Amino acid sequence: MQIIVIGCGKVGIKLVSQLTREDNNITVIDTKEEAVQLVSDTYDVMGIVGNGTSFKVLSEADIEHADMLIAVTSSDEVNLLCCVIAKRTRCLTVARVRNPVYSRERDFFRRELGLSMIINPEFEAALEVGRLFRYPFAIEVDRFAKGRADLLRFRVPADSSLAGRALKDLGRETQNVLICIAEHEGKICIPDGNYVIESGDILSVIVDQYNSGQFFKRIGMRTNQIKNALLIGGSRLSYYVAKILENTDIEVRIIERDMQRCEELADLLKKADIVNGNGSNHEFLREERIDQFDAMLASMKMDEENIILSLYARDKIRYKVVTDVSHIEVNGVIKNLDLDSIISPKSITAETIVQFVRATANGMGSNIETLYQLLDGEVEALEFFIQPNAPVLGIPLMNLELKPNILIAGIVRKGKLIIPGGQDEIASGDSVIIVTTNTGFTDINDILK
Repeated sequence: MQIIVIGCGKVGIKLVSQLTREDNNITVIDTKEEAVQLVSDTYDVMGIVGNGTSFKVLSEADIEHADMLIAVTSSDEVNLLCCVIAKRTRCLTVARVRNPVYSRERDFFRRELGLSMIINPEFEAALEVGRLFRYPFAIEVDRFAKGRADLLRFRVPADSSLAGRALKDLGRETQNVLICIAEHEGKICIPDGNYVIESGDILSVIVDQYNSGQFFKRIGMRTNQIKNALLIGGSRLSYYVAKILENTDIEVRIIERDMQRCEELADLLKKADIVNGNGSNHEFLREERIDQFDAMLASMKMDEENIILSLYARDKIRYKVVTDVSHIEVNGVIKNLDLDSIISPKSITAETIVQFVRATANGMGSNIETLYQLLDGEVEALEFFIQPNAPVLGIPLMNLELKPNILIAGIVRKGKLIIPGGQDEIASGDSVIIVTTNTGFTDINDILK
């Protein structure tokens, strides 16, 4: 595809990095010459210095022949205007929009302005925080089949019944569950039946959302329900998390050091308890009884503050600590720290846009419904909707000639998750979940040799 990316910030760079690996023709636009130079030199893409709201600049980027324009500058208004101008050429348009006021009008923008997609990083990240609060025993939660199936990533405790056993020898413990990714001492694999689980391993499992609690109880992990949450930092992310939790029984307290922001949050949130104070001050947190909270989100302005606060809170908060990390490039440095769960709105934004790009690639009617890039992009989990003419229909899974490093992790049929065995077959209308260390799949046909 021929794609124009406007904005060479962290999200723009992440997008270019991913999309160039998938043989797309990319042109980047930014008002900062040094930013354009860095991206164009690093990824061998065409770079243009200028304002993406200028039709002259867009014409220089060959907007007339572009398949898609993605606007991810720091300004919502610029992103929206870029997309409106680009619609004159009938290309697909994607805009990053962060302001809650604009987000509430998302449907209007898409319908009246003809935008193909609007992505709100903090709102998408808040949805993931909400899932982590629902599954406090999980490090990461990814959702498939419109919430009917979950991919849960967790660390095997020392006293787990799984430790020291091969996958093929597990019986009741893994009923209605499929272990699809294993991480051992930094090495990642899609395990076969001979893989022996060790305590400390990080496993990813596909499970029906209604059976997840039973699975974790069978392997000796507590599935405590969160009753209250402490959000430190009155960020957009904290606002969206609190807004989502208003519809639950979870009590929310937000600590924010800026009084004006506290007043804004008090007007916007009717149920949350808003406290003015320094959330990075440990004495203040003790006064606020941090040890009485089941869950915490660290979402202040600086990643370093969030990381240090999360490390401090690990043995204070009862069940779940989530750390907001904005600088994508530091993930490799902090992944070896003893953090519970890490959330990155910018990474989620890039991942969601890449999913949309693949799903519309070359206008071929690709059937991707969901895409997650896991473990710094080393593994992908994809969900495909199966069309009536798919070549995988009616063949026992054991007879499908699959490319290496591919696992058919789940089949969702009529709203129910099937953990597939060798005799199972894929039917038209199914949603099929694939886990693979390969990248760039756009169609279910890509899994075949």
